[in-house]
Amino acid sequence: MSWRSRIAIVVATTVVLAAVAIGYIRLAADRATGDTAEAVTSDRVTLSPGPRLLVVSNRHLTTVSRDDPGGPRTAAPLECVRVYAAAGTGACIRPDSAWSYHLVVLDQELHEKRSIAIRGLPNRARVSASGRMVAWTSFVGGDSYNHGGFSTRTGVLDTRTGALVTTLEKFAVTRQGRPYQAADLNFWGVTFTADDNRFYATMATAGRRYLVEGDFAARTVRTLKENVECPSLSPDGTRIAFKEAIGADPTRGWRLSVLALDSMRVTALAERRSIDDQAAWLDNTTLAYTVRDSSGDPDVWSVPADGSGAPRLLIPDADSPAALG
Repeated sequence: MSWRSRIAIVVATTVVLAAVAIGYIRLAADRATGDTAEAVTSDRVTLSPGPRLLVVSNRHLTTVSRDDPGGPRTAAPLECVRVYAAAGTGACIRPDSAWSYHLVVLDQELHEKRSIAIRGLPNRARVSASGRMVAWTSFVGGDSYNHGGFSTRTGVLDTRTGALVTTLEKFAVTRQGRPYQAADLNFWGVTFTADDNRFYATMATAGRRYLVEGDFAARTVRTLKENVECPSLSPDGTRIAFKEAIGADPTRGWRLSVLALDSMRVTALAERRSIDDQAAWLDNTTLAYTVRDSSGDPDVWSVPADGSGAPRLLIPDADSPAALG
């Protein structure tokens, strides 16, 4: 493949992803003024561990019962376009204006602990299982190599030490066993391991997309496998859910799949629609993710993580799911 072809794929990929992000944010803004069909209770929202699911509903941080996810929901006044939480720590990407956002770190009572300005259009957010590490991704423009297209910026915050990395592009890269440098590096979709130091993410360069393993303390990443996007590590640390570009071409859509880390074997899941999301593990056997209808309206669906069964609607009129316990 020529370098021109590879750049074309990178541009096409980021344009597709950015179009989805822009459409989502505009849709969320439009829907924020409307009413949802689901009942909203006046209970207090907390991020404390328990049998609840966290979502964005009508552009607000919202929780629902794990046992009745399609039932009444409890909404906080806090506006978010993306959320995630674990062990009492929350991450809310808060809109300040149509083109201005902050990553807000919350405690379990939704008190703001830290706020970080985000450049560009936000797209992903993750919190480590311990609640210590927070990551986010946004789309940005202006990188010279991208010829007017969009690139990504992924940041990581250690909430315990305050250490902040504004872009993973500062990390040293090893690609296929050799040191690698390039102007077109893009990272997105961070997921953390249990030690709060290692992580997985997607790295794109020269028209290819790789699963990388990173070391936060050492500021390094290394490639593991091609065609793995938006990884999400299982609670037991043995598998990664991800979206796999059909025919290795993101413009054809993505298949939700699971990678076994011991064998690197990939299992395609029963969800056959194109899924552009970083799936969330509800437990070691089930994944949740967002599906948008033809109008762009989101619903949260779930599917078994072993390739069996069938997708089922979990939470209507919601997205950005996370299990609180």
